[in-house]
Amino acid sequence: MQRSLISLAVTALLGLSAGAPVLVVAAPAAKAAQVTTQLPRSAVPTHYAVSLTPDAANSKFSASVTISLDVKQATTSLTLQAADLTFGAVAISAGPGKAPQQASKIDVDADKQTATFHFAQALKPGSYQLKLDYTGIIGTQASGLFSLDYDNGGAKKRALYTQFENSDARRMIPSWDEPFYKATFALEATIPAGQMAVSNMPVTSNTKLADGRELVRFATSPKMSTYLLFFGLGEFDRATSVVDGVELGVITQKGALSQAQFALDSSRAVLKEYNDYFGVKYPLPKLDNIAAPGRSQFFSAMENWGAIFTFENSILLDPRVATQSDKEVSFLVAAHEMAHQWFGDLVTMAWWDDLWLNEGFASWMESRTTTRLHPEWHWELRAVDTREGAMERDALATTHPVVQRISTVEQASQAFDSITYSKGEAVIRMLESYVGEDAWRAGVRSYIAKHAYGNTVSNDLWREIEKAAHKPVTAIAHDFTLQPGVPLIRVSDAVCKNGKSTIQLTQGEFSKDQQNKKPLNWRVPVIAQTVGGATVRTVVGGGKASMTLPGCGAVLVNAGQSGYYRTLYAPKAFGALAGNFANMPAIDQLGLLADSWELGLAGHMPASGFMDLANNAPVDAVPQVWERIAGVLASLHDGYEGKPEQQAALDRFARARLAPVFARIGWIAVKDEAAPVANLRETLIHALGEVGDPAVIAEARRRYAASATDNEAMPAALRRAILGVVASHADAATWEQLRATAKTEQSSMIKAELYDLLGAANDKALAQRALDLALTDEPGATAGASIIRHVASNHPDMAFDFALAKRTQVDKIVDGASRSRYFPGLGGRSADPAMIGKLRAYAKQYLPADAQGDTKTAIASVQYRIKVRAQRLPQIDAWLRDHAQHGG
Repeated sequence: MQRSLISLAVTALLGLSAGAPVLVVAAPAAKAAQVTTQLPRSAVPTHYAVSLTPDAANSKFSASVTISLDVKQATTSLTLQAADLTFGAVAISAGPGKAPQQASKIDVDADKQTATFHFAQALKPGSYQLKLDYTGIIGTQASGLFSLDYDNGGAKKRALYTQFENSDARRMIPSWDEPFYKATFALEATIPAGQMAVSNMPVTSNTKLADGRELVRFATSPKMSTYLLFFGLGEFDRATSVVDGVELGVITQKGALSQAQFALDSSRAVLKEYNDYFGVKYPLPKLDNIAAPGRSQFFSAMENWGAIFTFENSILLDPRVATQSDKEVSFLVAAHEMAHQWFGDLVTMAWWDDLWLNEGFASWMESRTTTRLHPEWHWELRAVDTREGAMERDALATTHPVVQRISTVEQASQAFDSITYSKGEAVIRMLESYVGEDAWRAGVRSYIAKHAYGNTVSNDLWREIEKAAHKPVTAIAHDFTLQPGVPLIRVSDAVCKNGKSTIQLTQGEFSKDQQNKKPLNWRVPVIAQTVGGATVRTVVGGGKASMTLPGCGAVLVNAGQSGYYRTLYAPKAFGALAGNFANMPAIDQLGLLADSWELGLAGHMPASGFMDLANNAPVDAVPQVWERIAGVLASLHDGYEGKPEQQAALDRFARARLAPVFARIGWIAVKDEAAPVANLRETLIHALGEVGDPAVIAEARRRYAASATDNEAMPAALRRAILGVVASHADAATWEQLRATAKTEQSSMIKAELYDLLGAANDKALAQRALDLALTDEPGATAGASIIRHVASNHPDMAFDFALAKRTQVDKIVDGASRSRYFPGLGGRSADPAMIGKLRAYAKQYLPADAQGDTKTAIASVQYRIKVRAQRLPQIDAWLRDHAQHGG
């Protein structure tokens, strides 16, 4: 989106289409007794035959399912997971010709989300078929079977989709709704004539019924987890292409197919790449990507096997509004979700403890594949962003290990975070660098082949990597995945002798809020070099290491930035690097900027260290370097809220540094401009608007006004950046003008963007109007929660107070899976000490103890932000006073 095994050989078919070649693979089975479950272990499903009749107009459905199952030990009851389902007839039989036994009693536990079916006669060990008739609810948020309403050419339309990860298949099918209980699925649906139904597998038959409806049957799926099942229904178009015998498709709302070509082309390229990389060809006969209107506060895409679900703003490219960054997102999403077809779908974690095996690996594959297939984007430089996204969370006391203990559905939902995704990706990148690309791929191929159609734990991956690499991978991997936190490598001043530099490394721990804690121990792979010299590798073990490097001069540790750790240089060593900043590789410039900023905020070095680097960065540094500098300066602007004099000084410096860079690239792209420059242009317009650059604000307003009569005034590449500046600095008249445009916009994707802009106003009165608007029917069922989050970017306290006061209404517009995360996400952006008490009171009143992880992290973030403003910003103030001559 994003457990112990034994070697039992089973066979599985990789070729599922008629005439496809058959490949027999071994899929070891996990020991059920060692895999977490919330169900009795008395029975195991093998096949679900589902018959579904949705009633979209009335937001309900009726269904039946016949479940083939094996009873493992005698029992008088069967307990399945079920949520918001009402049961009719329930019967079980021991096979063809055997009289069915009706359930004597049905117990539904809404809190545990289970249904227990009791039988008068005990079920002896053996094979059975359990048939259930039931009805359920079609929701309006992305959970279970849900509807999305949208405008299409001025007409109101409704489409249906499913979202089952992590634990919502039970809202459409009573089932063993846990990843370990894999089974095959045969789905049929009775649908309105003229609509398209889509699922994981191809349609095998479409029969017209006497009442005018159609009965659609899909081919039987391979053995898979319940959360990967998918069903969609609506007035759709589909574009297709065939690669390596697999039919690739992109499905859109009617009339939007022209926006899907890049996604289809990307899928073709990615499928070829993955078939080669994994050494096991994609096993299903088709792979669709279903682009849906609307949005979720929880996810943007879901890797249902053979039927990826993606919100259209993350995959389609509307030429009226699409930017370079949109193109990158579209590709990244395709690469991520397609990686899951192997890591997650073909091989699935045994339980949510090892969710990172899905998400961390898919995140790493998306980055690797983007770098490989789009070298012109220079995506390898984004590795530092990934690392920083993880460390921001991982350096707080409220962090958790990559492999974490999951006990409840709520905990599983909260596991989809930056530790699982970004730290998982960063650790994989470090380990691949440690063992080498070829050995890593060999290990991955062995892992996939050995565990196809089965379930795994992290050690199964380490075992195969270690065999291929002939290096001690598992110990290092355990250090970084079984314990939380960020290593800190302290670097001494270099001693130069006989043309070589010797440095001493000491391992500590980087923490933002536990300065005096005893550091954990890691075995840390380190790559170092003198700037411009050859690299040298070591593993820091036992807390210390010494390295001798060829050459004398500034020494760079974590060269190439593949390591997951912070690097703290002695003052002289840092000064030498700062003086050589322009001569360093771009990725190491990014790493030094990131480390100096975060180490400075945490008090490990002067907070002004970053400012020195930003002040000396050459105007022609790569776009990604200036994006990072611009992003930090914009965040500093926010940090000075309530301190107008200090904020003005910071803004003067920011404008003086950023305006010349913007002048160099200009408002309009030149022919054959490098792709990263387009992203930098967007970033600079936003940042300069944020720090009050009068020329940028005036030009954005001029272009916005002119766009009413001049289509060239606001081209697609500039549209979002211009509207962002206009919206944040809007007065009441401009806000109403943006709202009027949103109301009349016929594209569901553009409409949602415009409503988001209404929540971006700096003006508090307009922000309040946006909050009020969010709870009306005007923006649409999935847009309101996003508006509130946009308000929280500038006014977190206002947004949190409003959402909590209107909690019952807000709950209706937020995915059920993300409610315990949504409210803390609003308040967590605050720097008001009062917010700490508000968050604690919210958690105490509304959340069970096992669902408070995000609230605790939000509180830690608020506390840290308060600390930074009190203790670190004065150092920035002093630096700005000393460098006032640079002010604009």
